[in-house]
Amino acid sequence: MSFSPDTIRSCFPILNEKPHGKPLIYLDNGATTQKPRSVLETSRRYYEELNANIHRGTHYLAQAATAAHERARETVARRLNAARPEEIVFTSGTTDGINLIANILTSKLSAGDEIIISSLEHHSNIVPWQMLCERTGAELKVIPVFEDGTLDYDAYLEFLGPKTKVLALTHVSNAFGTPVPVQQYIAAAREFDTLVLIDAAQSVAHQPVDVQELDPDFLVFSGHKLYAPTGIGVLYAKTRSMEDLPPWRGGGEMIKEVTFEKTTYNDLPFRYEAGTPNIEGAIALAAAMDFVHALGLPDIAAHEQVLIKEAADQIASIPGIRLYGPDNRQGSLSFNIPGIHHYDLGTLLDQMGVAVRTGHHCCQPLMGRFSITGTVRASFACYNTREEVKVLAESVEKAATMLS
Repeated sequence: MSFSPDTIRSCFPILNEKPHGKPLIYLDNGATTQKPRSVLETSRRYYEELNANIHRGTHYLAQAATAAHERARETVARRLNAARPEEIVFTSGTTDGINLIANILTSKLSAGDEIIISSLEHHSNIVPWQMLCERTGAELKVIPVFEDGTLDYDAYLEFLGPKTKVLALTHVSNAFGTPVPVQQYIAAAREFDTLVLIDAAQSVAHQPVDVQELDPDFLVFSGHKLYAPTGIGVLYAKTRSMEDLPPWRGGGEMIKEVTFEKTTYNDLPFRYEAGTPNIEGAIALAAAMDFVHALGLPDIAAHEQVLIKEAADQIASIPGIRLYGPDNRQGSLSFNIPGIHHYDLGTLLDQMGVAVRTGHHCCQPLMGRFSITGTVRASFACYNTREEVKVLAESVEKAATMLS
């Protein structure tokens, strides 16, 4: 498929909607992306042609559904360049994947150990580590953020040491669009045998992600931010990093043999997929990853960078406006107008047909660092256009005038 925003838009039925009688300009992709027809048809086809529980049935539908589910795992592994499909664990999303790792590391940490996160993190990459610290007596260290929304790498190096057991870091900030050079952070962490988890929720839809090149122990993301359904996600778990870690949830599928005296646990990835999985979601996620790779992730990245730069340039000309994050933002553009509440601004934009996100974006500590309660965030996808950017800027200026 050649990269053409107009052609791409025709793949997304929902973009024909007209909220408040206005053509929909959907700029809330950081919260969730819309779904292409190929993904919608994949979901429907599963329920119409394959629906059955997997892995344990001998009948035709069970075998067909199992094969489709495991092909999906192979597709995800291939798209991430994982060493083997067994390194792909299906979860319900980014939050689920982080909680899984934070829980199974409980036995590996003790009082005096340290966990490093950053000031850019989403609550889902803060709270599970706080809970792990409460369980183990470990200490949480937070990499500070500069005024331009980038992280203080020197402060990170000062934190890093023999006591550092875990580094949990976002790949791209969901609030400010800050790209983090995670490969540099991971390389430094390797000197101390630190386990590294990367939150790739805001990167996998916008750029190629190669887990062997980045070399994290764990990487997580959600399908619904990657043109797939809600309720499905991925935990990439490097085989050697998981070999001596315990299971998390107990139940069917994660076992080899159960007696009342002893249970033998299954191998990767099934040890971490207790119960009936989101079969349709996994298959649709694979279809979504095929969709973006057919478009070309480098082409998507280049297109979105043009949109973000033009949006930043046009919005910056509005008197008094404040932009957050560095000039090389990815995915999202956050801004405020002093004296105007972000919620009021977002509500007026909605009336003009422009869908943006307002609030703290599940990043309250980051908002506190900048002495704000939230921002207006416009976040971009492959189907957004330069004309939509122009309408966004004009609408922000009009709304600002109305609210002044």
